[in-house]
Amino acid sequence: MVEIANSAAVRRASLEDVIGNRPQAAAALPDGGGFVPLTAVAASQWRRLAERAVEPNGYYLPDWELAVNASARGRTGVSALSAWSDASSAQDGEARMIGLLPVISMWRAWKIPLPALVSADPYGTLCTPLLDSDMAEDAVVRLLRAAREAGAHALILRDVSLNGAAMNGLDEALRQGGMRPLVLHSHLRACLDATRDADELLRDALGAKKLKELRRQRHRLAEQGAVRFDVARTPENVARAVEIFLVLEASGWKARRGTALAQDDGDAGFVRRAAVSLAQTGQCEIVTLRAGSTPVAAAIVLRHRDRAFYFKLGVDERFAKLSPGVQLTLDLTRHLCADPAITLADSTASADHPMINPIWRGRMKIADVLIPLRRSDPVVSLIHAAMSLRRLVREPARRAVRFIRKRQEQSS
Repeated sequence: MVEIANSAAVRRASLEDVIGNRPQAAAALPDGGGFVPLTAVAASQWRRLAERAVEPNGYYLPDWELAVNASARGRTGVSALSAWSDASSAQDGEARMIGLLPVISMWRAWKIPLPALVSADPYGTLCTPLLDSDMAEDAVVRLLRAAREAGAHALILRDVSLNGAAMNGLDEALRQGGMRPLVLHSHLRACLDATRDADELLRDALGAKKLKELRRQRHRLAEQGAVRFDVARTPENVARAVEIFLVLEASGWKARRGTALAQDDGDAGFVRRAAVSLAQTGQCEIVTLRAGSTPVAAAIVLRHRDRAFYFKLGVDERFAKLSPGVQLTLDLTRHLCADPAITLADSTASADHPMINPIWRGRMKIADVLIPLRRSDPVVSLIHAAMSLRRLVREPARRAVRFIRKRQEQSS
């Protein structure tokens, strides 16, 4: 039973406390952290933190998130919580960034006027904060302090890996402060154990009968010309491949639904900028399946540390009966399993995704988590109740939308 805060607590959490209406600090402070515009975060420090991150997140790499923040529809103007080490503890005498979480207000996220900060949507379904592997718990403590100093009573982390190293650090820091995180919602999503032999993995996942049918479809596809799997890695090749991806993604049901990246100049601009920038550091590649000279499927894959992230897939729906998206995913599976630098690939797909779930049989537990910032804070109970009510009201509509989308995806 969720405890409802008393009326005095409600008054304390009124609009003057809403984070979205509070002025932001001008710059992050290296004496512990800060709440600043995302554009005020030093990109060089951000990149160094990403190299040391206790848990990878390709969607919070600076070249990705800054591109999202610059032009992506509904995702610009983001703030950030940052945590810094003490200068006295560094070998060179300079403070270093040890934690980063892009955030927006609860009002901006859901039009709920309560004092909480919410992890910013990076156009990918993973919002795990970046924490320094050498100072993860200290980074958590300082990020939470920065959130309190900004006026927040809670943090809401959307789409985080519930059993990952970052959440373990959060759990421990909260435990030491006499608090615990509250899981608002969780689900399982597909991932790939890239340390396995790809052919063995695919046989186990799909079985001989399904693989035979897919080989038959591939032979049919080859009637258009030799089937080829290409990987674009250099900035020049990625710049060309991203245009192919944008055309394919906008050629089918995503365009009819109005969610194709190419349908919005800001979205298309973000993905062009991010893909090319990340290719310069080997953190983005675009894979394309061709039948002769015709691209039939393409996907963007991000790379961070030992992990890959399957961002989005576009297919030519004229070949839908030959399963071009599945064919590309089979080749991508072999590609990732053959790469010793990658141990895990996150599908970043929805729960029960009809295409990826039967192929990638690993599962990650992903959750939305409420992080209290003070012990025994009645406002946190109010925030929890508001989120529970929101989910209760929205869930029937979400199930209907998922059903419709699943049918559309199955036909592509």
